[in-house]
Amino acid sequence: MTNASAPKAFPVSWDQFHRDARALAWRLSSAGPFEAIVCITRGGLVPAAIVARELGLRIIETVCIASYHDYTSQGDLKLLKGISAEVAKLGGDGGSKVLVIDDLVDTGKTARLVRDLLPKAHFATVYAKPLGRPLVDTFITEVSQDTWIYFPWDLGLAYQPPVAENHKG
Repeated sequence: MTNASAPKAFPVSWDQFHRDARALAWRLSSAGPFEAIVCITRGGLVPAAIVARELGLRIIETVCIASYHDYTSQGDLKLLKGISAEVAKLGGDGGSKVLVIDDLVDTGKTARLVRDLLPKAHFATVYAKPLGRPLVDTFITEVSQDTWIYFPWDLGLAYQPPVAENHKG
């Protein structure tokens, strides 16, 4: 018997995340040209650094939004820091020369808020879940909505029980 309400675990190592972020940069290399990156903090900081390096971008802005207040469930969105007017006007038409980067699009709530701020920007994430996927222009890996991604910056080394042990009734 399986526990259908338990989320599927998808642990991501530093090596895998780096490969996936570089794959995102390769995919984005033909989507530009971009003049700046706006990363959604905190999850977008690491992939934004990798993508910026790979695409040769030097202007990196942050938009700070709090959504996961207890690391397990998404709550109300809170815009903590917006995007500078200088970056928002790149392209002259709602950010068409701006690349927005995040680690993951989940329900799409955060993506919608950023899309309202930069309607013409190109939105890219490393990982995407079905509810948020329509809001993203480019992504690398899609996972099911009931999957919890464990990012390397949230993990420490520890014993992992076999999958079969998690599905015993």
